[in-house]
Amino acid sequence: MIKKAYAAVTALVCLLFASASLADQPMPWQATLQPAATPIMREIRWFEQYTLWFIVPITLFVLVLLIVACVKFRASANPVPSRTSHNTIIEVIWTVGPVLILLFLAVPSFNLLTEQLTLPENPDITLKATATQWQWNYEYEGTGDSPLAFDSYLLKEPDRAAAGKTDLATYPRLLAVDNEVVLPVNKTIRVLVTAAPTDVIHAFAMPSFGVKIDAVPGRLNETWFKTEREGLFYGQCSELCGKDHAFMPIAIRVVSEDKYKQWLTAAATDLPGAYKALMAATDGPAKSVDVAENVQ
Repeated sequence: MIKKAYAAVTALVCLLFASASLADQPMPWQATLQPAATPIMREIRWFEQYTLWFIVPITLFVLVLLIVACVKFRASANPVPSRTSHNTIIEVIWTVGPVLILLFLAVPSFNLLTEQLTLPENPDITLKATATQWQWNYEYEGTGDSPLAFDSYLLKEPDRAAAGKTDLATYPRLLAVDNEVVLPVNKTIRVLVTAAPTDVIHAFAMPSFGVKIDAVPGRLNETWFKTEREGLFYGQCSELCGKDHAFMPIAIRVVSEDKYKQWLTAAATDLPGAYKALMAATDGPAKSVDVAENVQ
């Protein structure tokens, strides 16, 4: 019996603290934000923990006041209710207290917003993301006379084997795409976000990057990020945009600068081949064998 209980506890711990390979996508029973991959997201995670030092005590304090009011001032204990209408000390406390709390929340909040909205003057790469119902179209600016551009669709289950993406841990259901965005690590990326002129409002959101910005038809919004580690990161459209809103994922593969340059050069003439070579280099020998078998 003890062994069974120990096994259950161990399984629960493993579920709550999953391996890093699964960390950059939504997890079952996830109660916190995704691990940070950019400095901005690290600041967002810090701010979340910081606000809890105010939220938890205030919530408990209000709960205690409600319980005291219900018990001490119930009708049976106070048949004649108090007619006191003013209390100077209490009014000063509930005015000054919230003002101070708001100041402690506002200062770091404004600093974070300033960092998010201060766009880099000389980004290393400019990526344009255009949303349509229901896919993303990407274009790498400044990559020659004919900029690299491609569509990115949700990877359907029957197409997984042909794409060499059968591993659900790395390429999860409803998040994996046929063509990921490929970017180099430790580089400043500027993202221009819009939607097709005749489309609806979408939103480009990457939780691990701390990025969420609307894609509005006829309007060009701008954001940025700088990833600090390699990996495959997932996001989604976060603005209700129609019946297939839930099937509009975003996938960004962050690699070393050398691998990025190799992929970019190959993608200019052979995009599918460039992806297969990159997957073989990043996913490991086992995955490269799967890709080779599927190609045959």
